Amino acid sequence: MISVVDCGGFSAAAEQLGVQVAKISRAVARIERQLQMTLLNRTTRRLELTEEGARFVDSVRQGLSTLALAEEQLQSHSQQPSGRIRLDAASPFALHQLVPLMSEFRRLYPAIELELTANEGIIDLLRHQVDVAIRIGRLQDSNLHARLLGHSPLLLVASPIYLAEHGTPSSVDELQQHQLLGFVGSRNLNRWPLQPPLEIKPQLSASNGEVVRQLAMSGNGIACLSRFMVAKDIAAGRLQSVLSSHVVSGSEREQVHAVYYRSSKLAPRVSVLLDFLQQHLNL
Repeated sequence: MISVVDCGGFSAAAEQLGVQVAKISRAVARIERQLQMTLLNRTTRRLELTEEGARFVDSVRQGLSTLALAEEQLQSHSQQPSGRIRLDAASPFALHQLVPLMSEFRRLYPAIELELTANEGIIDLLRHQVDVAIRIGRLQDSNLHARLLGHSPLLLVASPIYLAEHGTPSSVDELQQHQLLGFVGSRNLNRWPLQPPLEIKPQLSASNGEVVRQLAMSGNGIACLSRFMVAKDIAAGRLQSVLSSHVVSGSEREQVHAVYYRSSKLAPRVSVLLDFLQQHLNL
C-alpha cells in the first residue's frame, strides 16, 4: 500500500518491489476487504487516496517508523548511529547552511545516509517521509516536536552598484524612494522589522529567498533577508547592510527550528544530527 502511494501507481510499485502488478493489486484489495472500506480511488489515469486511505497510510508510516526506531535502539548499544535521514529545508537554507556542513557530518557519522530535500513551503513530514525539517519563523504545528537551533537576524541589504546609483537611505521614510525587493504571495515576508514595521509593496518580487538574494546582488534594489544567507556576501563586499540601526531585532522570522515527529525516544541518528546542527550552524 505504501509503495503504491509513494510510486503513484500499481505498475511503478511492482517495478520498485520486483513483483507482479497483480500481486500488488490483490494485496491492496485484501486490505480494503479486511477494513471494509475503500482506501484508493482508481481511475484509468491515476490513483487518489480517500480520506480513510490517507489516515490509514499515515498510521502505517508511524508504525513503520516505530519499528525502525526499535531496531535502531537495539543496534545503537554496540554501533555508531546508522540509517537514513531525510532532511528538508527551504533551498536558501539548504544551500547556505546545510551543504557546507555535509562533509564534516559525513566524516563524523559515515553510517548515516543523508537525503536533502528542498521545499519552499511547509510540508507534511509523514506524507513526504521526512525525518527532520528546518523551519524559519513562527511554528504552527502543535503535533510536532521542535528544537530551537538559533536565531538569524534580518538585515536590509543592497549591492554597492545599486547604492552608488540610487544613494544610501538614511531613514525609514527614504525607503519609499527606492526600489524594494520582496516575496510573492507572502504578506509576512514583505513586512520588514523596522520601527514602526513597514509592509512594503515590492517593485520586483520572487517566490524564493535565493532568487531575491541574487536580485539584490545584481543591483535591482534593497532586500530584507536573513543573515545566514547574506553574511558572506557582506564580508566579501557583494552586498552592503543599510539602515542597520533602524532594524528591530527579536522578530519571529529570526527563529530557526528543527521539527520532527517522535513517538517515544528520539532515534540516535536524528539526535546526533540535531546536536551537530545546533553546534555548527552559522546563523
